[in-house]
Amino acid sequence: MSLPTRLFIEVTSDRQEYDEPRRIITAKGKVIVRFNGSILAADHLQVNLGDFIATGEGNVSLARGNQLLRADKFTYKFIQDRGKLQNGRGEIFIPTVGKDFSFLATDVTTGRIVEPISDRIRVRQPLKASSPGAINFNIGGVNNVSNLPKYKQGGTVNKIRFEAAWIDFYPHGWNARDVKLTNDPFSPPELELRAKKITLTRKSPLKNKIKTQGQKLVFDQGLSLPIPKSSQTIDYRERNVTPILVSFGFDEDERGGLFLERRFEILNKETSQWNITPQFFTQEAIKKTSSIASVFGLKSKLNIQFDQRSILEGYGSLTSFDSGEIQEKLRANIRLQRKFGNLQKPHKLSMGFNYRERIFNSNLGFQTIQSSIGSTVMSPVIHLGKGLNLSYQTGAQYVTADTDRQELLNTIRNNNLVSLINFQGSAALSGGLLLWQGKGLPPTAKEGLQYTRNPVVPFIRLYTGVTATANLYSNGHKQSTINGTIGLQGQFGYSSKLFSDYTGFNISFSQGINSGVSPFLFDRDIDKKVLGLGVTQQIYGPLRIGFETAINLNTGESSTTDYILEYSRRTYGVTIRYNPVLGLGAVNFRVSDFNWNGGTNPFAPSEVRPVIGGIKRSD
Repeated sequence: MSLPTRLFIEVTSDRQEYDEPRRIITAKGKVIVRFNGSILAADHLQVNLGDFIATGEGNVSLARGNQLLRADKFTYKFIQDRGKLQNGRGEIFIPTVGKDFSFLATDVTTGRIVEPISDRIRVRQPLKASSPGAINFNIGGVNNVSNLPKYKQGGTVNKIRFEAAWIDFYPHGWNARDVKLTNDPFSPPELELRAKKITLTRKSPLKNKIKTQGQKLVFDQGLSLPIPKSSQTIDYRERNVTPILVSFGFDEDERGGLFLERRFEILNKETSQWNITPQFFTQEAIKKTSSIASVFGLKSKLNIQFDQRSILEGYGSLTSFDSGEIQEKLRANIRLQRKFGNLQKPHKLSMGFNYRERIFNSNLGFQTIQSSIGSTVMSPVIHLGKGLNLSYQTGAQYVTADTDRQELLNTIRNNNLVSLINFQGSAALSGGLLLWQGKGLPPTAKEGLQYTRNPVVPFIRLYTGVTATANLYSNGHKQSTINGTIGLQGQFGYSSKLFSDYTGFNISFSQGINSGVSPFLFDRDIDKKVLGLGVTQQIYGPLRIGFETAINLNTGESSTTDYILEYSRRTYGVTIRYNPVLGLGAVNFRVSDFNWNGGTNPFAPSEVRPVIGGIKRSD
């Protein structure tokens, strides 16, 4: 059948009739319609050749690209390129949803501060699980300390199930009414997003805009929480995925404890982004020990992508608006990074300037580098075979920072700052050996995926590593270290039963050998023997508690300790972390992504970078 727009449709069925006066084709029984790259199946179909409208009823399904939709009734207007589904349901693959729903043929080492122990252990388990990723958003987790790891933020949920009373499609998007969305492949779903109306507008082949009305999250078909944020852009760029208007954090060292913040997007283009985040230091204000101006702060981030190899990044924070404190409360850095070689595993050249960079040294606590300018080259992870991995970095900086070496300081001075050129290099070799592995439970709702997004595979793994670093300073001082680490990590249980069905553990020991001492405090390495301990234990159902600590065996003191409380479900999770040594806390929310095959049932029946071994690590 030929249409005025030069599009073609093909109809196959058990029986077809043509009403010539009315110009209506009627197809019945196992109807299959192919048009514009789409396949429509129904029990009954009518095509009106006068106004070019097709109507399908009974077990309707529409497949296009990566999308699969089902409905009681489907109507499509070929000339206007619009469609409508009544009582729609199915699966949506988000990365291609914009173009798929457009029918036009012309559309085209021990002691480091790390992520929670349970996350790191599950990453090592020897089994490919059924959840490839997740969206993470954090409340708190101050990351203006350049050598602390960034908390997981962002991510994707690629595949969702949906139900809607009505769905209208048009060339550049769609809208739906009385909508239920879930990332859960099982029914009834643990987590749903419900909205009175959802509208998706395609801005470009890789960018979609979603707006919602009356949106809320529903947990286990009962508890519901309203979502104040009603608009979100979906594309490949990093974005603020926090659904609440105001976030909170905890930073005892610089912000006096609990604080509130709100992020604003100033510039958001394909290759450039700039945001600012005003902050209010709630706990500091309650203490009433500071001026009004000193309980307000601001941070800002800038990204400019020149091409796939070059990016400019800038960051700044101000933790007081008191004019007498600005010089000591301002921190800023700017960095130009260039990738070389294979883009999948590139070498990275970073050139940058830092002003009052905040560093955490596990030996001496928080330190500030007054200023530094220089460059660093960092290698990708090089796989040597037999489980061995190698990485290295080298660089040079002109550094101004605190020292306690009296011979470097003037007799009459206002501070203990000294400026030196620092040449540095580091190489790390690590590997692991799987000692034992069990078998995971089937990936079903009541077995392997009861309280986790991936089936738990019991295992025990031995790992070792050696890290060598060398620092040479322009005044002739040297600091060289070699650190060897051996550790054991593993997990037992399946996180499927109500009580004590999961235990994750990590234990490690590091021995360091030093030669020379850095003239600076921020990169001085004095830990000789460090014991690392970490445990995560299921208490009841989805609830887990854990801790992780690093203890200097020479002094008996803990350089860092994390206390962790987890609430882990298949489709979502909440993790609360608090580190009393650092005075930092954070809350992480996870929404899981899933891959699944086969049919699904209806929803219901009917700011930091690390100093390790005396060297600053690059990202």
